[in-house]
Amino acid sequence: MQVYLVGGAVRDQLLELDVYDKDWVVVGATPEQMLANGFQAVGKDFPVFLHPKSKQEHALARTERKAGKGYTGFECFSSPDVTLEEDLMRRDLTINAMAQDQSGRIIDPYHGQQDLKDRVLRHVSPAFIEDPLRVLRVARFAAKLAHLGFTIAPDTLTLMTQIVEQGELEHLTAERIWQEWHKSLSTHHPEVFLEVLRACGALAVVLPEINQLFGVPQPEQWHPEIDSGVHTLMVATQAAKLSDLTTVRFAAQVHDLGKALTPESEWPSHKLHTHSGQKVIKSLCERVRIPNEYRDLAVAVCAQHSNVHRAGELRPATFVKIFGQLDVWRRPEKLEQVLLCCEADHRGRKGLETAPYPQADRFRTAYQAALKVEVQAIIADGFKGKSIKEELDKRRASAIEKALGPRS
Repeated sequence: MQVYLVGGAVRDQLLELDVYDKDWVVVGATPEQMLANGFQAVGKDFPVFLHPKSKQEHALARTERKAGKGYTGFECFSSPDVTLEEDLMRRDLTINAMAQDQSGRIIDPYHGQQDLKDRVLRHVSPAFIEDPLRVLRVARFAAKLAHLGFTIAPDTLTLMTQIVEQGELEHLTAERIWQEWHKSLSTHHPEVFLEVLRACGALAVVLPEINQLFGVPQPEQWHPEIDSGVHTLMVATQAAKLSDLTTVRFAAQVHDLGKALTPESEWPSHKLHTHSGQKVIKSLCERVRIPNEYRDLAVAVCAQHSNVHRAGELRPATFVKIFGQLDVWRRPEKLEQVLLCCEADHRGRKGLETAPYPQADRFRTAYQAALKVEVQAIIADGFKGKSIKEELDKRRASAIEKALGPRS
């Protein structure tokens, strides 16, 4: 029995990145031997075991054969005779097909170290085309490693395009799509995930709501980049610079989906996109099974971003109304998240990437002023029932007016 560290842990170690998960391959063992050594069996489709002490996953070396559609349509074969090289060959990218033995020696049969040096994401073998999930995984790795200068090998991108054209992506489950998208939101460059999917045609299949933004014009006066899809990518870039929160990054990517619904006769104006976009976001989140906290923030940003951009024109009572719609009295963190998305939207425009965004500070000032109004004082003044809320809103508006001064 020989045990090897494999996959992402070896890759990230060589790139001097933080290693979070360690996966191991066991060569020359049977399931019975693993159990006898105290390992716990957890794999359903192929033999995977948890180490008795570390609880890290140890999989028996195996090969795979395509036997159906989608990423689950594989027959796995495992035996003590399967070699480490055979196990590594079934992996997606050369940089993920390296192993390290217990003495620290790197086993690299498919030249992953050279591709690390060349900053290339390259498929291991023609079998790459058999698994549609690899399209999303490569896009995610491109996002994860973009800050180090990695790009996708042209022949690998060609295979990704072939997977899309063969209709294989239609067999991906919503959960796997969201899993890869969600992981991409934590990378340095989440916009690269969308760019790669679009480059191979996958974006139109898995996230058509975003893909439909490309080619839709916006007013050049406000959007020098013109194209709504290009703007979305630029906003995604800015959001990643402003916040580590994946909820914020997600909301920034989908805040303009309503623009794809604007009739061509109304282009480049999009007067109703803050209304129509909310329905699209809800539908997308239901289809891809995105958690409610992501959906709720995205809908709020879609509904309010135009109002936030116009902060200098808003009446004090409008601030109070918006705060109520955002439920910031109970969830104060939500205001800051919305403002970060709006700032990303503001800066996600050609030539305005470093533009100041005083609207956010105006909203923060208004909120802090409104917070100082105490409901107990209103009750002490004799207000009851519905009149308490009415008086509270009035006093909050008055406090905001004093704090902000005249409108611009």
